Amino acid sequence: MNKLIHTSLVESDQHVEILQRDPSSPLFSVKTFEELPLKRELLRGVYMMGFNRPSKIQEQALPLMLAYPPQNLIAQSQSGTGKTAAFVLAMLSRANANEKYPQCLCLAPTYELALQIGQVVRTIGKFCTDIKVNYAVRGNRIPKGTVLEEQIIIGTPGTTLDWCFKQRILDLTKISLFVLDEADIMIDTQGLSCQSIRIHRALPKNCQVLLFSATFKEPVRAFAERIIPDPIVIKLREEELTLSNIRQYFMVCQNSEEQYKALCNLYGSFTIGQVMIFCQTRRLADWLSEKMSRDGHQVATLTAELTVVQRASVIQRFREGKEKVLIATNVCARGIDVQQVTTVVNFGLPRDLDGEPDFETYLHRIGRAGRFGHRGIAFSMVENETMELVHKIEEHFQTTIKQLDPYDMDELERLAAE
Repeated sequence: MNKLIHTSLVESDQHVEILQRDPSSPLFSVKTFEELPLKRELLRGVYMMGFNRPSKIQEQALPLMLAYPPQNLIAQSQSGTGKTAAFVLAMLSRANANEKYPQCLCLAPTYELALQIGQVVRTIGKFCTDIKVNYAVRGNRIPKGTVLEEQIIIGTPGTTLDWCFKQRILDLTKISLFVLDEADIMIDTQGLSCQSIRIHRALPKNCQVLLFSATFKEPVRAFAERIIPDPIVIKLREEELTLSNIRQYFMVCQNSEEQYKALCNLYGSFTIGQVMIFCQTRRLADWLSEKMSRDGHQVATLTAELTVVQRASVIQRFREGKEKVLIATNVCARGIDVQQVTTVVNFGLPRDLDGEPDFETYLHRIGRAGRFGHRGIAFSMVENETMELVHKIEEHFQTTIKQLDPYDMDELERLAAE
């Protein structure tokens, strides 16, 4: 499990604004990791990974996360900005290696994201040999009556809830740091927000709480206020929400067959290493997978219906390059970092239950192509009746998505040469 995911800290030129309740509490930022109260073992872990200085979000957030007395924090931060490494450093700093019981708890909305966070813990904490990690996720069966000795627990809300109240193997009263990652997805996914709130209510009053979200709309704000007393809020300015290192294009197609022809034309024009293709439904993902396989492409499919073992195998094979194409539903829009992926295709734009654009899912889908600060490219196949969704996405993110003619091979080749 622990070998599946790998992430890195990246540079970010995003500007942040800090909203603080207590004006007497000093705010400061750092330009080097040495300025932080980090153990020597953690500094070795950070530098061994090749990171020389904090990213923008880390400059502001890390001093607050590591402060004494502990501060509660809400941070708006997209994928690829180094926020995972930031709260991992906080967990590794707060965990007492001499105490053999869970002290830090991190919740993530998906199995894949939980594993990714765990891998970052293992990498940065390589020299903190006495600090251990366990996973409260489906497929990791812990016998009832087991005494957990790992200082850090990373899990999904449902399984963590079982560990706490059904199996009674995780004592929440001893947790000193609680991290809630991807809070906007928790809110949008039925049951996850209620489970997270129930877990939070059982924590001690002096437990430090860190909440992270890609967006900071009203539902996230209301959720955060329910569980976090007197937080400091770090949020991106509204105009900073797009991923500037990703070029975005759309093509108008009449139906799925035309979308597939457009996809084939892209393959004929671009040198595409590994690509992620997102579909709105499992049925469409299966149809596309079968069609591409028949045409000789090495294809893997990742959907929520797969078992934990199957999903782990798919991710690992794609990471190793055994399949060049990963077709996924939204289960994979977050938490999968594969450095070789420079191209993302939306086989139809993501929509919510009301048929409106799902802005957050769009952001995280195309973000798979811009990992680790690399330049990426995103193509969206849209039908005539969904053209309005493109304009709404442009307006929301204050960005431009250029239209391409899927049958103009000269234009596609010119684009490929840029």
